[in-house]
Amino acid sequence: MGLVTIGGRSGIELMMSFVSDRARWSDAQLLAGVAARDERAFSAFYRRHLPMIVGWCVRRTRDPELAADLTAEVFAAALVSAARYEPTHESATGWLLGIARNVLGHSVRHGQVDARARERLGASCLIVEDADLAVVLEIAAGQDGAAGHLLAELPADERTAVRARVIEERAYGEIARSLGCSEMVVRKRVSRGLARLRAGLATR
Repeated sequence: MGLVTIGGRSGIELMMSFVSDRARWSDAQLLAGVAARDERAFSAFYRRHLPMIVGWCVRRTRDPELAADLTAEVFAAALVSAARYEPTHESATGWLLGIARNVLGHSVRHGQVDARARERLGASCLIVEDADLAVVLEIAAGQDGAAGHLLAELPADERTAVRARVIEERAYGEIARSLGCSEMVVRKRVSRGLARLRAGLATR
């Protein structure tokens, strides 16, 4: 999915830009940045939660193309709603899954994928990054294909993190507590694991 292109910089964005590594920001900080039209904040939020949302959509639709479409709408809706986000937990996973349930429910009721948020933003504002999406879709759809075999070959720490995030749909905080490490460590393991999977699929 491509990332969102938003013009203009607010005072809040300028203030937050002093922290350059947005991967270290909390979900609440990232969504505050998104609300302030910080493109990099949205990119970090999107990459952090993409595996979980794609996996959720695949398991409920059993259709990779439909899941990709729903995923795009979920993140578009998150972008539209970012200013209204009120942090009640360490992670925004519950909030984002609530959006996903609403998008899926609206789509089922109307017999077509909800596109209201993307229409509000403009169709070109949100594009899925095919490389990331292809890897996550393959893993989420099943472990019998190429991605599943490559997943089994990952270093144990990366395999455990990717499996917990993509297949089991667990929040980073929960995974970190079960592994006895920080959320940042888990995020890095998921990121490295997905990167290895992308590279492995590219050579097959």
